[in-house]
Amino acid sequence: MRVEFRRVDWPFAKTFRIAYRVELVANTVWVELTDGPHVGRGEALGVSYHNESVDSMLAQLEAVRGTLEKGISREQLQQLLPPGGARNGVDCALWDLEAKRAGRRAWELAGFKSVNPLLTAYTLGLDSPVAMGEAAAAARAFSLLKIKLGGEGDFERLKAIRRARPDVALIVDANQSWNERHLHEFTPKLAELGVKLIEQPLPAGQDEPLRGFASPIPLCADESCQTVESLPELAGKYQFINIKLDKSGGLTEGLRLARKAKELGFELMVGCMAGSSLSMAPHFIVGQLCSVIDLDGPLLASSDVPNAIRYDGSQMHVPEAALWG
Repeated sequence: MRVEFRRVDWPFAKTFRIAYRVELVANTVWVELTDGPHVGRGEALGVSYHNESVDSMLAQLEAVRGTLEKGISREQLQQLLPPGGARNGVDCALWDLEAKRAGRRAWELAGFKSVNPLLTAYTLGLDSPVAMGEAAAAARAFSLLKIKLGGEGDFERLKAIRRARPDVALIVDANQSWNERHLHEFTPKLAELGVKLIEQPLPAGQDEPLRGFASPIPLCADESCQTVESLPELAGKYQFINIKLDKSGGLTEGLRLARKAKELGFELMVGCMAGSSLSMAPHFIVGQLCSVIDLDGPLLASSDVPNAIRYDGSQMHVPEAALWG
């Protein structure tokens, strides 16, 4: 099998800020696996808070190049590489390759008879209340907004957004930026503003105060939820988990995580680390199991891949076979 890894960057249309970093570009690794007439592709961004980068992922992939060239199954890949961006890129490329070999769509191989378009959130980066209110007003085409928060001033940010968009559904992502005071102060106020979900209010590893906390808004584990092994610790703290394939290490583990979490009574959200439509396509399959969707990476970038996923406002259409899977 011929194996190729390369860096592909996707500049954001405008500066994108969250609680712990500012981004100008989504740096990705593309994986291509060629076996005869078929080429399988995957895109990975890695997990920044695990210190993953394009360079670290490329180094991981180069270290296993020889094994990949001999041919490997997705099951064998789970043992070859740990969860993270490098495994995600290869895993998604293997799904794409298998679908092309079989002449079937990847979701069929995953056990779905059919798939439906999804309603995705559109993300507003962290900024001043005035700027975020203006951004919400400009995002008139979107019926669901995800708001990045940062701690102090968050209630003022949400008030400005709600004034600008009294019609829109809102979810928020604190990205680990709150403390216990914020938790108790903000949750009732945000409930009054109609917020439907709060992602990762407290830092991962410091979220024990959530156990038994009677939040008026459902709480979603993001940084606290990586793979299936994360789930036992999350029970009693969170009602939702956010599945991202860079965290889980690919679609194989992402689907396993989704199905096990549902068995345990969690509600599901699917999210992304930004990226092109090539990254969104395997997430789209996980999205068929989820009630909250956040797959707006291509909408935040200044360009996209050929055969890109079509978005009509918040509606995300079914990816074409020419793109992936």
